[in-house]
Amino acid sequence: MATQVTATANAQRSSSFLQIAIALQTLTIFLQAVSAGLLLTSSYGETLHSVGARVMYGASMLYVLAAVLAWKPGGGSPRPVWHASGFLVLASVQVVLGIAHVPSVHLPLGVLMFGLSVLALARR
Repeated sequence: MATQVTATANAQRSSSFLQIAIALQTLTIFLQAVSAGLLLTSSYGETLHSVGARVMYGASMLYVLAAVLAWKPGGGSPRPVWHASGFLVLASVQVVLGIAHVPSVHLPLGVLMFGLSVLALARR
């Protein structure tokens, strides 16, 4: 009985961590859109967008960690791990495209990532 209570508490904690990680990722992607606008209109926009890219990439890695922690101990579905890994791949492509200055793909991919992140957040 005590083991079931502990397992349920751990599963809820892992699920909460996963929700927080998705929310953080969604917020950082949104802030990247804001800093992209500043990139076009201010002298400090490039620095802000560059720092934001690192934070967004870290948030994507945190999402993968949270998904693994929610899946592995509880034996739940591995689907969140696949979603989080997909986001990390998209974030990697996004960083490469940003460094290569390919806005024709970089911008739409950012919009897609934001939409998918909001969708993932709404599903939790």
